[in-house]
Amino acid sequence: MRKSEKREKIAQLLNQYFPNPDVPLDHKDPYTLLIAVLLSAQCTDERVNQVTPFLFKKASNPFEMGKLRQEQIYKIIKPCGLGPKKSKAIKKLSQILVKNYGGEVPKDLEILETLPGVGHKTASVVVSQAYGIPSFPVDTHIHRCAQRWGLSSGKNVTTTEKDLKKFFPPEQWNKLHIQIIMYAREYCSARGCFGLECPICKACYPKRKSKFKHKKP
Repeated sequence: MRKSEKREKIAQLLNQYFPNPDVPLDHKDPYTLLIAVLLSAQCTDERVNQVTPFLFKKASNPFEMGKLRQEQIYKIIKPCGLGPKKSKAIKKLSQILVKNYGGEVPKDLEILETLPGVGHKTASVVVSQAYGIPSFPVDTHIHRCAQRWGLSSGKNVTTTEKDLKKFFPPEQWNKLHIQIIMYAREYCSARGCFGLECPICKACYPKRKSKFKHKKP
């Protein structure tokens, strides 16, 4: 299968299964999305969505959040895991946003990555989903599928991101990021498909007989 054929087939199937994907983390603006994505590290989206209503009731903007005691934040977000680290980061980044950026979440990826608790993936999700700036954040689901579908060597998430950006045009990145995550969870799971069962795996490699061996992120 030629590269162009594979690209069109994958996009076609993703659009068929998830034509109008939305960010699975509940939020109302760039700031609440930033906090939700930060909380989602090593935590399920479902758990984050259970916690954030209580957190945002206390403080839904950096002005309010920066005034809360770290212990108050920790008490609410504890179910998400890594509570001490995340609560410290949330308070500190909120204070930085107020002091340096007028309470606004920057659109610049590199600036976002300097904030406490905000890595490349978190920053990429915010710029892509809050501001519509083309980005392709890679999580474990995308990393897994990119290998199974022959889109990346899978050496690490950095390589996978570069490979996906070369394979798909920029105008598709933001939508594909959400589509692949949703598809991976439902049809191409870590302990389910193994590159043999789901429609996209079968379309890309119809003659594959043995389970695909992944490289971890």
